[in-house]
This record gives sequence, C-alpha cells and structure tokens, in this order.
Amino acid sequence: MKITDDITISDWELTETFTRASGPGGQNVNKVSTAVELRFEAERSPNLPDPVKRRLKRLAGRRWTNEGAIVLFVQDTRSQARNRELAHERLRELILEATKTPKRRISTRPTYGSVKRRLAGKKQRGEVKALRGKVEE
Repeated sequence: MKITDDITISDWELTETFTRASGPGGQNVNKVSTAVELRFEAERSPNLPDPVKRRLKRLAGRRWTNEGAIVLFVQDTRSQARNRELAHERLRELILEATKTPKRRISTRPTYGSVKRRLAGKKQRGEVKALRGKVEE
C-alpha cells in the first residue's frame, strides 16, 4: 500500500479480520461477516520515520494499542469489499496527516495601540468602580 513517494506499507504490517456487523442488513446480518478490523503494526514498521510515528500515535488516540498497533474498525456498509476499501482509505489518510510537520508558532507582541487601548479601558473601569464608594454628606 503506497502512502507517499517515501512511505510504502508492506503486506506483513497489515492484518484484516472480518466479523459480523451490527445494525441493518436484513437476513444477511446473521450470516455474512462484513465488518472489517484492520490492524497496522505502526511501531514495528521500518518504513515510518520516528517523528511520523510519534505524530501518528497522537493522532490515532485510543485506536493505538499498547503493542504499538493501530486498529481501525469499519462497518459502514453492507459490503465486505467496500468496508475493506474504507478501512484502507482511513489508514492512508491518518498516515498522510501524520507526515505533515506542524508549523512552529511565532510569538508576536501586542501592538502599541492595543496596549494603550487596554490600559485606557482598565483605567476607565477603575474610575467607575471608585465612584461606587460611600457617599459623604
């Protein structure tokens, strides 16, 4: 499975198991195993660089197992073949998202005008509150 020009996933890294899906399906729902559980051994993959693995672990969330695998469960359609395609597409999208390096945040200073406006607002608010004291006769 080709992800990018640099990243290609081997067949040994992917494992598919099929189970019966819940939900609508008529009489077939009790007979045909259409749901797909795709397991990708991400931690052991020699094709993924370490920074991509770290980002992939963060993106996968609870789909990342303790063994370092990503488990995707798809039961969207009644067709086993379509569910397989969807699982592979989702894995590809997840890995593609992990290959993007996040942009570094450049800290900026507030403008001179915005600081002046903020301080003027605080001063005005303080004056209003100062007038709330006891009235002396």
